[in-house]
Amino acid sequence: MNCVYRKVTARKIISLMLVICLIWMPGIKAYAEESAPVTIAAPSAILLEASTGTVIYEQNADAACSPASITKIMTLLLIFEALERGDIKLEDEVMTSAHAQSMGGSQVFLEEGEMQTVDTMIKCIAVASGNDAAVAMAEFIAGSEEEFVSRMNEKAQALGMNGTHFEDCCGLTDSDNHYTTARDVAAMSRELITRHPDVFNYTMIWMEDITHNTARGSSTFTLSSTNKLLKQYQWTTGLKTGSTSKAKYCLSATARKDDIDLIAVVMTAPDYKVRFSDAATLLNYGYSVSALYKDANQDALPRLLIDGGVQDDAGLSYQQGFSYLDVKGNDLSTIEKVIHLPESAQAPVKAGDKAGEAVYRLNGETIGTVPILFSENVEKAVYRDYVLKVLSYFLL
Repeated sequence: MNCVYRKVTARKIISLMLVICLIWMPGIKAYAEESAPVTIAAPSAILLEASTGTVIYEQNADAACSPASITKIMTLLLIFEALERGDIKLEDEVMTSAHAQSMGGSQVFLEEGEMQTVDTMIKCIAVASGNDAAVAMAEFIAGSEEEFVSRMNEKAQALGMNGTHFEDCCGLTDSDNHYTTARDVAAMSRELITRHPDVFNYTMIWMEDITHNTARGSSTFTLSSTNKLLKQYQWTTGLKTGSTSKAKYCLSATARKDDIDLIAVVMTAPDYKVRFSDAATLLNYGYSVSALYKDANQDALPRLLIDGGVQDDAGLSYQQGFSYLDVKGNDLSTIEKVIHLPESAQAPVKAGDKAGEAVYRLNGETIGTVPILFSENVEKAVYRDYVLKVLSYFLL
């Protein structure tokens, strides 16, 4: 009798558990759907805010992918760095080599010996994704495409792009040794737009004519942007498309809304429409959850007492401004900024040395710090300095 009772009881328990599972399964499914903030078709993607580098969303962001013409983001970065150093100027004229002319794929049909300004070459790269223009600029800056690519790889390492290796400057190669990741593309995109925002003067061009001046005469060629988001998404500012049979369809899309710059990278999308729709989906999600706190740190700081120095105190300055991206709906007006400085510092001190820091707190938690630096040198006082101080005291 006990065995029968136990069997019946066990069956009831199992039946009850099945009923509970059936009741809860829709809820579990709904929760899973709610926990995925966006749905995109591309297998690899990332969304981040540019000023802070905060990642808002990612999906297989470290998967190795062929970048195609997204490679040119690094090419543009090195071009703008050369401009910043003064190595080249926008009005400099660049000659197209036979090697540059031989590039296939996306091109602006430069001819061997043709001269174009750096300014025009940047337009050809940023707007029309000209492989010939990219190689011509690589040769102009570094002497050869090979040397330029070496510099691209060095810059990638400096930016922590450990999942990236370049073999050309335009992305035309199908080599398995030319690869990157969505995260790395976002990193070089962020470096480009935050350090060199003038790139937007080019990436926001929808259509523009250039003039070919060759031995056969003068002709007009219309550059047409490969980035269709410029017409499809009103806050678009750039940045670069890419596509080959190996890479499929890629896009690093930048946008600005309410002073928030977002970067959405989509890799290996199945077709060109999907890369744009996926990017728009990511950007819309980002703007729906993002709030940005900024402090320019231009308020006056006190002078800090210096012990044993040739002067009694030293000026201070912030190293930089502060930005914080919130995606949790917090009230950013409650952020507190607290200055931490010692009562004094011991001489000598050098301009640029750290004196203290500004600490930012939200809801009782530290969300970031900014170093406070000495803005001037104060040498250590010697016997002669003390004598002069005493004399000046009595002479006053």
